[in-house]
Amino acid sequence: MKQYPLQKGFTLVETIMVVSLYSILLLVISTSIFNLYQANSYTLGQSYEIDQARRGMQTWLRDTREMTYADNGTFPIAVRGSNQFGFYSDIDNEPSVEYVEYFLATTTLYKRIYKSAGSPPVYNLVTPVRVEILSEYVQNIVQATSTFLYFDTNGLQLTATSSLLTDIRYIEARVIINIDPVKSPGEFLLRSGVAPRNLKDNL
Repeated sequence: MKQYPLQKGFTLVETIMVVSLYSILLLVISTSIFNLYQANSYTLGQSYEIDQARRGMQTWLRDTREMTYADNGTFPIAVRGSNQFGFYSDIDNEPSVEYVEYFLATTTLYKRIYKSAGSPPVYNLVTPVRVEILSEYVQNIVQATSTFLYFDTNGLQLTATSSLLTDIRYIEARVIINIDPVKSPGEFLLRSGVAPRNLKDNL
């Protein structure tokens, strides 16, 4: 009887199993890579925004520390709010004193700068000479948290209805940064405070 050589290879069932296992393995690897990319992308984005907000806080600290009386003699602090703080400060070492306003609108923290003009000097608070974006992912309003806090000479917190602008001796700024509020945890709180030298009682 004639014998035929044995045929080596996969049967149909074996082929289906190999393809299925390969597909599952490929799906697992692809999902892992995608999740890793998403996690790294979020981490990098969050780190960048935290760094931007930190730079903004340093700018706020420097400007606030140098606040002084306006060119027209107005008291250094002009606007006090939970998410808005306006004051006069010499921020560029020029002869004139600028009016500077920091304010939070939705999730974006801005800085607006106004200059005086004329004699006697007048501040045009309609059109700023410059507007800067300090951070775009501030969650204070979403979380009903004040961006700016004000304290008197005894360290007691002041409210807009119970005190005068001239009572303020210390200002604290704090911002909550999170580029994706759905993710938890992921928030980062930045806090800074200053006692403006031109508001001290012992001058």
